[in-house]
Amino acid sequence: MIESKDKIFKVGLIGYGMAGQVFHGPFIHSVEGLELTRIRESRAPNIALAQSRYPNATFTAQVEDIFSDPQIDLVVVATPNASHYELSKRALEAGKHVVVEKPFTATSAQADELIQLAQEKGRVLTVYHNRRWDSDFKTVQKIVKGEVLGKLVEYKAHFDRFRPALRENTWKEEDAPGSGIVFDLGSHLIDQALVLFGLPQEVSADVRVQRPNSQIADKFEATLYYDNLTVTLSAGLLVRELSPRYTLHGDKGSFLKYGMDVQEEALKNGQFPDQNPSWGVEPESMYGNLNTELQGLHFEGKIESERGDYRDYYRNVYEAISGQGALAVKPEQARNVIKVVELIMQSSQEKKRVVFQ
Repeated sequence: MIESKDKIFKVGLIGYGMAGQVFHGPFIHSVEGLELTRIRESRAPNIALAQSRYPNATFTAQVEDIFSDPQIDLVVVATPNASHYELSKRALEAGKHVVVEKPFTATSAQADELIQLAQEKGRVLTVYHNRRWDSDFKTVQKIVKGEVLGKLVEYKAHFDRFRPALRENTWKEEDAPGSGIVFDLGSHLIDQALVLFGLPQEVSADVRVQRPNSQIADKFEATLYYDNLTVTLSAGLLVRELSPRYTLHGDKGSFLKYGMDVQEEALKNGQFPDQNPSWGVEPESMYGNLNTELQGLHFEGKIESERGDYRDYYRNVYEAISGQGALAVKPEQARNVIKVVELIMQSSQEKKRVVFQ
């Protein structure tokens, strides 16, 4: 599994839709030691865009060309959710390291199978839980670790959008394995909660279809139960007026944070991280508000946000492949996210709390 520390790792990217264009290509290209060598894509407009951005990359319409290319070290799976398991499996069987877009797989059993295969092949397998490197979440991590709210008793996180109309010609609106808002936006919220608090004792949830004629679940609210702590996660597509993205309450104070990390919007506008020295820096208007007792003194005011940077995900992937550091997003952690997704769906269907086991 450990490669040369100074090697340039050649990357094959499967899929150059929104995920490949926005969340993978710019960061692979911007991280030293990674070279975007080959892209699997069949749609002419996407190929033209990729050629303009990565003129040294080659293109193929056949995924097998990436698996069989002996020069490619790392395969990035940025395809519809239902294909994650099959493509990741084939990449591992071909002896490649693998980054797979979230959600990891459609079932935890599939995730376990891929984890075992990666271990047998001695390859790095990880999932793109990039929201660990959001500015707001890094700030929340600092708040929680610093215990500035005292004993934390309540944590709420939202990931909402306003998309009342069904989008045409997108797999994200199709009823397929791994589809729906719990797998999509929920995967980020669950991963962040598990990073902060570990595995829950129990889960309860309500999953709904709110938009007329929608084939997928488009609203969920779930509660993860810990000792003396409740974690509430929710996401919906009919939220025009946004609530705080994060709400934390403890026995010494509270922290509220509005707004989304600025990286996604910048990426959708065609910006690249290596071209912006202020990449991932939130404006002061987006800082969160802290109201607490610190060493017996009352403090209330804005807290500067930590800097977000998705490049750190791919820097860590390089370090893990080259043997310079431990993998940050372990596949077992991503598997646990899928287990919580399964419990959320089970709880909603059975209308009761379910035990994590």
